[in-house]
Amino acid sequence: MADTWLIIGLGNPGSEYEKTRHNIGQMAVDELARTVGGNFRKHGRARAQVLEGRLGMGGPKVVLAKPLTYMNVSGGPVSGLAQFYGIDPDHIIAVHDELDIPFNTIKLKIGGGEGGHNGLRDMTKALGTKDYYRVRAGIGRPPGRMQVSDFVLKPFTSTEAKELPFLVSAAADAVEMLIKQGLLDAQQKFHGA
Repeated sequence: MADTWLIIGLGNPGSEYEKTRHNIGQMAVDELARTVGGNFRKHGRARAQVLEGRLGMGGPKVVLAKPLTYMNVSGGPVSGLAQFYGIDPDHIIAVHDELDIPFNTIKLKIGGGEGGHNGLRDMTKALGTKDYYRVRAGIGRPPGRMQVSDFVLKPFTSTEAKELPFLVSAAADAVEMLIKQGLLDAQQKFHGA
């Protein structure tokens, strides 16, 4: 399945985390699921929910995935899915929250550091490489002296919540453009926005 893409929405399981900053990756994958159609189901061999399909009529094959583990141990499910579907890291996209980017901003890259993001760090360890794609949804830095760990597990502010659907939609669009048109085109569109 070399032409299949594995799209991972990073986040934490459970309704208490559903609307937090740390789960924006899963929100974007849920948005993509509306394009693909169908419902997520628990994967038999990896601790994740998956939805297999195509991005649009006749579009590329994708496996959308939401790990059922906590963010810091996302690597096992990602590695398990990659092995199960025979997908190489150059066809894996992690969609995740990014502190070092202002809220309501999307950035894309392949490889590089994890910037203190424990979900990415665990993915890199499990995959044995940093060379997978990242769609980074900006959540900004915590205000004042708030701890990062507290900030990422809090819901968005009421002001941010009004803009959140646009950010989630942009992250989903960035994934789709990355797959269909390549990294450079996607970067030019979203980095210039």
